[in-house]
Amino acid sequence: MSRHHKRLLRIVCTALLTLSTLVSCRQPTTEPMRTAAPQATSTPTPQQAAEPTPVSQAGSFEGAPLSNFATSRFAGAGECAFCHDGLVDSTGHDVSIGSHWRSTIMANGAKDPLWLAKVSSESARNPAIREVIEEKCATCHMPMAYTEAKADGAGLTILGDGFYRADHPLHEAAMDGVSCTLCHQIQDAGLGEPTSFSGGYGIDTSTSRPDRLIYGPYPDPLTPQMQMHVGYTPVEGPHVRESGLCATCHTLYTPYLDAEGNIAGEFPEQVPYLEWQNSDYRQGRSCQSCHMPTANGEVIISTMPRGRRIQPRQPFSQHHFVGGNTFVIGILKAFGPELGLTAGTTHLAETQARTTERLEQQTAQVSIREAQVSDGKLVSTLQISSQVGHKLPTGFPSRRAWLHIAVTGADGQTIFESGQPLDDGSIAGNDADRDASAYEPHYDRISDPEQVQIYESVMQNTEGQVTYTLLRGASYIKDNRILPSGFDQAAAGPDTAVHGAAAEDETFAGGSDHLSLEVDLGERNGPYTLSVRLLYQSVSYRFNADLCQDSGDLVERWCGYYDAAAGAYVVLAEAREQIP
Repeated sequence: MSRHHKRLLRIVCTALLTLSTLVSCRQPTTEPMRTAAPQATSTPTPQQAAEPTPVSQAGSFEGAPLSNFATSRFAGAGECAFCHDGLVDSTGHDVSIGSHWRSTIMANGAKDPLWLAKVSSESARNPAIREVIEEKCATCHMPMAYTEAKADGAGLTILGDGFYRADHPLHEAAMDGVSCTLCHQIQDAGLGEPTSFSGGYGIDTSTSRPDRLIYGPYPDPLTPQMQMHVGYTPVEGPHVRESGLCATCHTLYTPYLDAEGNIAGEFPEQVPYLEWQNSDYRQGRSCQSCHMPTANGEVIISTMPRGRRIQPRQPFSQHHFVGGNTFVIGILKAFGPELGLTAGTTHLAETQARTTERLEQQTAQVSIREAQVSDGKLVSTLQISSQVGHKLPTGFPSRRAWLHIAVTGADGQTIFESGQPLDDGSIAGNDADRDASAYEPHYDRISDPEQVQIYESVMQNTEGQVTYTLLRGASYIKDNRILPSGFDQAAAGPDTAVHGAAAEDETFAGGSDHLSLEVDLGERNGPYTLSVRLLYQSVSYRFNADLCQDSGDLVERWCGYYDAAAGAYVVLAEAREQIP
C-alpha cells in the first residue's frame, strides 16, 4: 500500500473522532466570518467566535496509570502522585499535582507526535549529525533518560535502538516526559545564565538515595516520609519559582548546517526567556506566575502521613503549565490510547479548556481606531496589543498569528477580505502557503486582499533561502512577532531582534503594532461593518507541508493526524465596528 493510500485510510478511519474533539473554529471558505455552526448573520458575535466545537464523548478513555518506574536518580510521576494527588484549595477546588500535570505538553513531551515526527525528519535530512540531533532533543523532551544515560556513559539517542524503543532499559523514564523528579532536582547554579540554556540544567548525579536533594518552594518540609517513600531528601529551594529554571529548556540554541553539511554555527530556535528579560514583565512577573497560576488560599500539599495535621502552604502554584498549543493537545485527546497517554479524555479536555481560555482571554487585544469613510474609501487604524511577557506567538517557528479583516456593506455581502483561513489550514493570500520558497512580508498598511498581516518567525538557511528544516535555519529572514510591553528594540541583542520590514516600521513597538487600513468601497452602500480578528495556529500549513514531504512511520502518523484536523485555529482577539 502506498504512503498516499495509507494516509487516506487513516483520515477516513479517524476524521469523525478527530474533528469532533479538536478545539477548532474552522470556517467555510464561502462565508469566512461564520463559526463552525453557521449562524444567521454574516459576521460572528464575540461569543460565537470564541465558542469551541462540542467535545465528543464517543472516543473517551481513562488513560494509563502514572508511571512508577525507579532508576538510581529518578522516580516516575506515579511515585510522587501517591502523596501529592487528592489536594484541594481553600475553596474546595481540586489542585492535585499529578491530575493536572499528566495532560500537559510538559508531561507528554516525549509522546508529542509532532516532536517525534520532526526528530525523525531532521535526522533523515541530516544523517551525518543524527546523534547530535537526537541528543539535543532528548535533553529536554526525555530529560530523565538523558541525564541517567549521560551519567552512566550510555547512548543518548532517541530512535532506532534509543530511548523510544519499547524494550530500552530507560524507555519508561524517557516516556515520562518532563516529570516531577527532573524539574525538582535542578540545582540553583547558574540559572538564567547562558551556560544553563539549551538543556544546561544541573542535577546532582553522584549522591545516592535517600540523600539526594529535591527542591520545593517551602521551608521546613517533612523529611522522613519522602526519604522513605521515594528516596529523596526535600529542602527549600526558592529557585523553583524563578524564570531561570524554565529558561534551561525554553531558551534553546540548535546547531545549523551550511550547504555542504558542515556545522556552521548556532541558531536561536526559541528564546522567550531573553524576550522576557527585555520586557516590563521581568519586574515581578515570572514564567511561573502566568503558566502555573496560584490556587485560592492555602493548600495541604500532601495526603500523607494519614492522621497527622500537616501545615497548609501558600501560595500554591498549580501544575497547569498552560501554554498555547491547543492543536497538539486536541490530537492527544483524539488519539490518546494509540499514543500511550497516562491522561484520559477528561484530563485532556480540562487542559485544552484552560489553554483555550488563556489564548482567548489573556493573550492579545484588537482595537479599531478612527474608522471613517472618505472619498469612497474606508480608512482606519488597527491596533494589535500583546498581553504576554514574550513575543507573540512564542517560541517554536511553526507558530503564527494573523489578522483576518473583512468589510461588508449594507446588504451583508463582503466588499473586502484579507487573511481568510481556509479548510486545509492555509491562509488565503499568504505567499508562503502558495510557494514554499516565499514568505508574506510585514505590512504597515493594508489596502489589497492579497496583503495579509502575519506575525511569525521565518527561518533562512546560509544561502538566504527560506527553510523549514531546523538544522538549516541559520537566521531569521522575518520575525515580526508582536513584542511584549516594554521591549526595547535598541537594547535587544541579535537573538531577540526584529527582522524584515517590521524593523523599519515605526509603529511596530514594544507592546503593540499599529496598522493602517484602506479599503476601496466601490459603488457599495453603507453602513459598513469592519470586522478584525487575530487568529492563531500552533502548526502552520507550510511548516507541516514541508515536514510531510518526508517518509517514515512517525512522519506519516503525524501527517495523518494533521490532515484530519487541518484548519483548526483559535481566535485570540477581535473587534467589530459599524461605520455610517
